[in-house]
Amino acid sequence: MGETSNIEWCDSSHNFWYGCKKVSQGCAHCYAEREMTKFGRDFKAITRAKGFDKPLSWKEPAKVFVNSWSDFFIEEADPWRAEAWDIIRRTPHLTYQILTKRPENILDRLPKDWGTGWPNVWLGVSAEDQENADKRIQQLLEIPAAIRFVSAEPLLGPIWFEQSIYMAERLPESEGWGLDWIIVGGESGPNCRPMDLAWARSIRDECKEAGVTFFMKQMGGWPNKLGNIPEDLMIRQFPVLRKVEASKDWRSNDQR
Repeated sequence: MGETSNIEWCDSSHNFWYGCKKVSQGCAHCYAEREMTKFGRDFKAITRAKGFDKPLSWKEPAKVFVNSWSDFFIEEADPWRAEAWDIIRRTPHLTYQILTKRPENILDRLPKDWGTGWPNVWLGVSAEDQENADKRIQQLLEIPAAIRFVSAEPLLGPIWFEQSIYMAERLPESEGWGLDWIIVGGESGPNCRPMDLAWARSIRDECKEAGVTFFMKQMGGWPNKLGNIPEDLMIRQFPVLRKVEASKDWRSNDQR
């Protein structure tokens, strides 16, 4: 198996490329930048990873977080993305969790046979506050996917998800719209910004009412300044995969 991850909602992580560029306040204390700097890498340089095709050698099923040191949909990685999609296609026993802060780039960078989503790919967006949640989630909802999720980490303010998560109830299940999973976490690392427990509890309650799976990742703090997760928030659920079908006719433009 690949690199074991300390991220609670996945089994492993894999980087097809390294490096990123900051796009919002959630990036201010980027853990990837901190880790890359620690290992002597230039965070601002987008480079192809040496172990690009390692997943082809992994035999056991696993949830794999994609590009913990980058963004899968960053523009500078366009030359390598088709090859990355091919590896993902050839390893259906691996579940790839792709999280982005660039949902505006997703549509034009999906493979031609995406259909209503590949069963082994979960698409998600990061949303640290209401402004970014409103913008990024709406763009995510326009993309068909087997699982659609949000990582509200670092949670820097209250987020009201009603418009996004209740949409799943208003539309036919077969269309696969709406959010399936919401992850919540406080910021970690030096100079971390505090998370109000009321924000996390509000999201938990919305998820419960709408039947959306909820995952409380961490309180944040450095180290653990905010303490352990309260019992009422210690909920770690995973979404159930809906049926998806691939279709070569889903879009007419060529894969990048």
